[in-house]
Amino acid sequence: MAIFIDSGDINEIRRFMKMGILRGVTTNPTILLKDGLTGGIDEIKKRTLEIAETIYPYPLSIEVTTNDKDLMLDQARRLAHWAENIVVKITVHGPDGEMHNLEVIHTLEYQHNIRVNVTAMMSSQQCLLAGLAGATYVSLFAGRVNNMGYNCLDELRKTRKLLDQFNLKAKIIAASTREVLNVVEWLDAGAHIVTVVPKFIEGMLVHPYTKETVRQFLQDALKSEQISRAKLAVSLEPVTSSQTKKKDSIPAPF
Repeated sequence: MAIFIDSGDINEIRRFMKMGILRGVTTNPTILLKDGLTGGIDEIKKRTLEIAETIYPYPLSIEVTTNDKDLMLDQARRLAHWAENIVVKITVHGPDGEMHNLEVIHTLEYQHNIRVNVTAMMSSQQCLLAGLAGATYVSLFAGRVNNMGYNCLDELRKTRKLLDQFNLKAKIIAASTREVLNVVEWLDAGAHIVTVVPKFIEGMLVHPYTKETVRQFLQDALKSEQISRAKLAVSLEPVTSSQTKKKDSIPAPF
């Protein structure tokens, strides 16, 4: 799957989908607020349906907005019914360390057949537990791991090894990109997917030396065309009387 886009901007999503490079979309309340969605659940639903249709059949992750156990279950079921390619995002635990989130994740996956993306994880042990609970995706915030002074590449390698060792279905989403280089580094370290903000996808593609090379190609192609046209113009010039006389003065061969 490789590349997801971390955005709620429908225009950005459509732009990159037309290139054929996206395999999914992730959002969260912070992203949606940043992208201007301030009209409550109705506006979120409208944007969700737009994105889900645009990227179908690829997955779209939408996050619950509560950490109450019963409300999470209810909200997750409603979100999942908006479109068949929706994945529900739930944090690995609550803001004060509440641990019932894993119970909710397990219930949604095994009793309701709802795919869950467990998010806001900072370590391989969190990812392992989420995988054991039945999560479809485990999102390791690799950029934040680095910000805390640890090496996220080690956490990604350990997480991939553990998931493979225990034959768990969960796919690793490496999130919280900080620079273009993160994408290939994190994939190389074992992430199944990296979710990337739009500016870094553009940064992956556009290279200053590529721009310079393309400019040279186009300039040389134009020069070649100009030379060709100049030669053609010369060949089509009318023959003058002096040129005719000069031609006639050439002695005929014996």
